[in-house]
Amino acid sequence: MSDISTILAEYAAGPELLAASVAGLSDADYDATPIPDRWSIRQVVCHVVDFEIVYADRMKRVLAEENPTMFGGDPDCFAGALHYLQRSIPEELALMSAIRKSTARILSQCDLEDFQRTGVHSEDGPITLETLLENICAHVPHHVKFVNEKRQALGRT
Repeated sequence: MSDISTILAEYAAGPELLAASVAGLSDADYDATPIPDRWSIRQVVCHVVDFEIVYADRMKRVLAEENPTMFGGDPDCFAGALHYLQRSIPEELALMSAIRKSTARILSQCDLEDFQRTGVHSEDGPITLETLLENICAHVPHHVKFVNEKRQALGRT
């Protein structure tokens, strides 16, 4: 078992990490596609935040239900249908911060045994709350790497 307090601190720090990665950029920078066939920074941020909603639901269901089924989601379908190009970066960052703050409060009240509760992911199979949380914590740094690549390509490092 991992150190839950460390994982919770990492989870709580995610919004700040994402916000720092886009700090100082303009709307034009958010929408630029300096790397062909890759999403813009705005699309990356919207993707991260849309999946925060999904992840919070998954964790809450694992806590509240017995072995719930969690369904995967196609990021490209989300991007196409949920108007990523028209969304506000400050609003997205505020939403992510609110989701993580609320969910972190719930998780901080859980007993250690709660982190061993399971759900069944439709693509990945059984997963504990602890592993789910670890995977969620890795999502932001994974995408910040892409934001940093785009910043570098734009000369905005």
